[in-house]
Amino acid sequence: MRKKIVFIIRDLGYGGAQRQLITLVKNLDKQIFNTTVIFFYANGSLQKDLENNNIQTICLEKRGRWDIFGFLWRLMGHLKRIQPDSLHGYLSESNLLTIFLKPFFLSTSIIWGIRDSNISLDSYDWLDRLIFEIECLLSRFVDLIIVNSHAGQAYHLSHGFPAKKMVVIPNGIDTERFQPNSEAGLRVRTEWRISKDTILIGLIGRLDPMKDHPTFLKAVALLCKERENVCFVCVGIGTHEYAQELYQLAEELEVAEKVIWAGGRADMPDIYNALDITCSSSSYGEGFSNVIGEAMACGVPCVVTDVGDSAWIIDDTGIVVPPNNPEALKAGITSLINIISSKSYSSCHIRQRIISHFSVLNLSLKTQNSLLSINVL
Repeated sequence: MRKKIVFIIRDLGYGGAQRQLITLVKNLDKQIFNTTVIFFYANGSLQKDLENNNIQTICLEKRGRWDIFGFLWRLMGHLKRIQPDSLHGYLSESNLLTIFLKPFFLSTSIIWGIRDSNISLDSYDWLDRLIFEIECLLSRFVDLIIVNSHAGQAYHLSHGFPAKKMVVIPNGIDTERFQPNSEAGLRVRTEWRISKDTILIGLIGRLDPMKDHPTFLKAVALLCKERENVCFVCVGIGTHEYAQELYQLAEELEVAEKVIWAGGRADMPDIYNALDITCSSSSYGEGFSNVIGEAMACGVPCVVTDVGDSAWIIDDTGIVVPPNNPEALKAGITSLINIISSKSYSSCHIRQRIISHFSVLNLSLKTQNSLLSINVL
């Protein structure tokens, strides 16, 4: 009989955790697992992807943060019908929810998914900070904790998470979807009116303080004082207020004409292929950056800050710089431009790093083995 596993996540919008969840459930062995994905909020852009792959999805139609009792009633009803062998939370809210459900489903194993590392708690509101503190206290009652980065494991161990219940399983990158495609990249560059002689540097990620766009923009300003044949693009969305702050900063730094704000895009393989360099300027919180892995799968070299597992992901294929340091980021980008200009790098070598170490097969097999190793199952 197949094991019934229910994944619980806040939403199915565009996001690293959401995309990894979808990648995982699509590739779990359907002869072994009967999978359901339950999510809080409707209108997620990625829901169709699951449905098209015959994965059962259930939306709880949560109406806001304080819609609690009706939300829990609906959730309990679905879980009583399914009677899952395992509940797998994705991110803090869902993790806590699974542990509070445990008394009602005593024979169900509880699995947490940890997707971040060095969290800057001062950047979050009181409820998020409280959730993390409770998560630390209750982590010992979980059957299995899957962390997607070594940095995330170290951080949570330092906050009291139980070592014997934690396992690191890196993200899996779909190298069939993310692969070199110069024609697709050229189409995007034509759309943005970027000539083939211009060096295009991209920062991919939601507009959020964690991604540290200000440091990126300051590095852009420094680089533009030395070079004219460079252009920059930021792909991602965020709150209107924060976006306006970033637009204003670009104006103040006198680089607004050099930066394209592309918003959210569904054609990410094409976007990566349009870039000469991908930049990750995150200052905290990253576990395993999908963006770095996806860019590398497309053969694009990366400049990354030493946050989370970013340095381990790129290994010898790119440049690592300290976070919160525009001068170091600018120097790293300059070094990579010089390497590219001298043609002393190999896009095949960059891509092979992902194929060898961060495949979807590796993700699915390691997850399956971990799930099946739980005594309750």
